[in-house]
Amino acid sequence: MPRKVTTLALLGALALAAPAAAPAADTGAGPEAIASKSCSLAGKTRSLGPTYTTSLSVRNTSCRSGRRLVRGWNACRRANGGADGRCRSRVLGYRCSESRSNVIRTQFDARVSCRKGSRRINHRYTQFT
Repeated sequence: MPRKVTTLALLGALALAAPAAAPAADTGAGPEAIASKSCSLAGKTRSLGPTYTTSLSVRNTSCRSGRRLVRGWNACRRANGGADGRCRSRVLGYRCSESRSNVIRTQFDARVSCRKGSRRINHRYTQFT
């Protein structure tokens, strides 16, 4: 009987001490990294730079960072040839590649994939030239 009491007392003490020993949850104001998600563009499709930004998805970073990159990508592209220009340099530390489709004289659709370590930002847009 004393052995059971000692074991129960020890388990009870460990249960009380465990929360105190565990590190506190990080409540920093830094970006919340999410494995992979599609970002809402409601009300923002025309304000990110290209004529229409049609989709934005991020992995291991925030949607806010994704929107910032879309704006930076568009600024780089316009600085290197105008509406139908191409960005060949890094944007906010991300290395990006672009693939265009449905290209006609007045518009094109494009898919942009950007990487920075384990972070990924992909977006699609339509540009009127």
